[in-house]
Amino acid sequence: MDEILLRTLVPVVTGILVRRGADFAAAEDAVQEAMIEAVRRWPDQPPRDAKGWLVAVGWRKFLDATRADASRRRREALVDAQPVPGPATETDDTLSLYFLCAHPALAPASAVALTLRAVGGLTTRQIARAYLVPEATMAQRISRAKRTIAGASLDQPGDLATVLRVLYLVFNEGYSGEVDLAAEAIRLARQLAALTNHEEAVGLLALMLLHHARRPARTSADGSLVPLAEQDRALWDTRMIAEGVDLIQAALRRDRLGEYQAQAAIAALHADAPTAVESDWPQIVEWYDELVRLSGSPVHRLNRAVAVGEADGPRAGLAALAQIDPGLPRHTAVEAHLRERDGDLDTAARLYADAARAATSLPERDHLMRQAARLNARSR
Repeated sequence: MDEILLRTLVPVVTGILVRRGADFAAAEDAVQEAMIEAVRRWPDQPPRDAKGWLVAVGWRKFLDATRADASRRRREALVDAQPVPGPATETDDTLSLYFLCAHPALAPASAVALTLRAVGGLTTRQIARAYLVPEATMAQRISRAKRTIAGASLDQPGDLATVLRVLYLVFNEGYSGEVDLAAEAIRLARQLAALTNHEEAVGLLALMLLHHARRPARTSADGSLVPLAEQDRALWDTRMIAEGVDLIQAALRRDRLGEYQAQAAIAALHADAPTAVESDWPQIVEWYDELVRLSGSPVHRLNRAVAVGEADGPRAGLAALAQIDPGLPRHTAVEAHLRERDGDLDTAARLYADAARAATSLPERDHLMRQAARLNARSR
């Protein structure tokens, strides 16, 4: 079973069913049923025309569901008048489905779930396991999302920035269980970049690749976090880095800078350095200046303070940090890092402990507690 082929065809087939008269929710359900039948009927070898097979089966599932619903008899007459489906059309509605699933009326969590199902081809069970929630909870979330956009048309213009943000959210979920969401986000971003050829879509793909290349070095054998400066760079995926660098260089040559391109440029500079100390910190600060100008994000300003501390010394970093809301997540951890670099170990240890108590994940909390314990041991 070529699972990637099957999942790649999901948005194409869904779009075909919508254009033949099915509403989005019914089409999406029918395609999911067709996928289940495909897994059951051609586990080893797909038919010669896999798309045509899925369209035919999906359309039959849609008709069956429509006929079984007495409240939709008027639609039943409409669909019964449709000709028997012939060869699948070559129209690709994948991009339209991206826009539909990232509809502004949807909450980010719902947009992510709907994108993974309708465009990514994942089952509700797979999505639920990836997000560590009960399948029934995820099914309700997806159903509500489909009801919210029930009247939306595939022909309505979409917002690429929203689609990119949804894919970025998927990527940041990383890996949990049987579905590698980071890898899935890269697959979808690669598809989106090919469909749009937009420099920000290319920039997002480059950013994902450059971050994902470091994944093998991010955790130690016992599962604890390894900071960027301490990672074994020999474990980084050099082929993935090379692809990411090529992509961001091509995007930047278009001279239409966007937020994801700036982030990818920073990631490329980190990837290019043999060690953290040898990183081109002044240039990284310059890119953070561009990124803050583009986004105004306090998170980017926080990361910029770290870079300033590396480029111009910890006191310069602390001065930059002083201009940022201290209530921002990770603010205390950043201050602890800069205080340690400035030699104030007692204050740094206290701040690491404070940051650990506010951490939102167990690995982050454990890492910060280890930092506090390390400094407390040194000051005895």
